[in-house]
Amino acid sequence: MPITCFIRYQIDPFQREAFREYAENWGRIIPRCGGHLLGYFLPHEGSNDIAWGLIAFPSLAAYETYRARLKTDAEGRANFALAQDKRFILREQRSFLEGVEGTLGLEAWT
Repeated sequence: MPITCFIRYQIDPFQREAFREYAENWGRIIPRCGGHLLGYFLPHEGSNDIAWGLIAFPSLAAYETYRARLKTDAEGRANFALAQDKRFILREQRSFLEGVEGTLGLEAWT
């Protein structure tokens, strides 16, 4: 069963660009370690301190394999250290979701 790891970040709104750098780094790291990166999202309107990351996996077991690879990836460890050093992430929550068949990837009607 495919799953998506849905990560909600509370960020320091004054360090938005530091979070952007962190997210862009994951764009190289996550695919290399086995995750299908759906994207990172910064606040645009409304709340200015909530950001999101979405990563898909074929199964929970694939997620566990990804996490093990991530722990041994030098660039991944450096990116975690960047977040700890700059302290731009105030809180992080993870949820694992399954997509509802027939609702994903639908084109807009024109």
